[in-house]
Amino acid sequence: MFKLTQLSVLAAAASLVSVVGVAQAQVVKIDGSSTVFPITEGVAEDFQKFKKGAVKVTVGISGTGGGFKKFCRDEIDLSGASRPILAKEMADCKAAGVEYFELPVAFDALTVVMNPKNAFLKQITVAELKAIWEPAAQGKVMTWDQVNPAWPKSPIKLFGAGADSGTFDYFTEAINGKAKASRGDFTASEDDNVLVQGVSNDVNAIGYFGYAYYAENTAKLKAVPVVEKAGKPAVLPSEKSVLDGSYQPLSRPIFLYVNAKSMAKPEVKEFVEYYMQHVTKIAKEVKYVPLPAKAYTMNLEHLTKGKKGTVFGGVSEVGVTIDALLAREAKL
Repeated sequence: MFKLTQLSVLAAAASLVSVVGVAQAQVVKIDGSSTVFPITEGVAEDFQKFKKGAVKVTVGISGTGGGFKKFCRDEIDLSGASRPILAKEMADCKAAGVEYFELPVAFDALTVVMNPKNAFLKQITVAELKAIWEPAAQGKVMTWDQVNPAWPKSPIKLFGAGADSGTFDYFTEAINGKAKASRGDFTASEDDNVLVQGVSNDVNAIGYFGYAYYAENTAKLKAVPVVEKAGKPAVLPSEKSVLDGSYQPLSRPIFLYVNAKSMAKPEVKEFVEYYMQHVTKIAKEVKYVPLPAKAYTMNLEHLTKGKKGTVFGGVSEVGVTIDALLAREAKL
């Protein structure tokens, strides 16, 4: 009887410890863009060290669209996005009672990449990119010489972002003139590391993804200089070409969306504030272009003053500059 009582007491104590442990567990849930992921992962790692394990930050990669699906179902606290929230996603959030803050965190140079052994591709025009990637090219434009007769009659192997990716939305709008308008016969993935491997393993390959993944794999990949229009020079993606606005049309802002209700959780509030205070350092480390300091101050002011919503009206735009973005956010 004593043993049974003793065991019951021990079991009760273990249960109490378990309940207390659950009560003390603080988790910040994040998902979304693979492009924004390197920044968020870096901030999350530093924040967890700062909190000495008191807060766990989970960061998923289901793509911008996939992240918004979870975000607008009220399943996560924050969503990384490589394009602004779209009208359909805004409607889904509204239907679920999810209000949000839109926080620009950096600029990305969406990068066209090739295999480093490719000897003929010195530059590529937006028109040539369209000839390769437009829907009408599916099953028809299969070799390089069909795009440019000066190029060899070798098969084009294509690697690009998956349909749930904001990178897919942005690239197709910038190059083909309409978001999600693309040929479908290519290797697609929301995981940019899959695309890195694909291009690095095939001399005839070409692909596109966020600059951070190119910068991390310069031994395996080569960036292709892009010519926006006839008569303009070919421009490589870089911090300078993003800041001076010359890398067009593939420069773009990237965002963190915060569930307004989640800001009532101390761990989420502290994480978001920490993010805004340290994102400049992390963005530079992962080779994105940080915004001016006033942008992050403005983000924090929007949180404090409850300035919710988006300044993009439910559409993704091509060619937005840093100055234009900040001017627009200031009017929220």
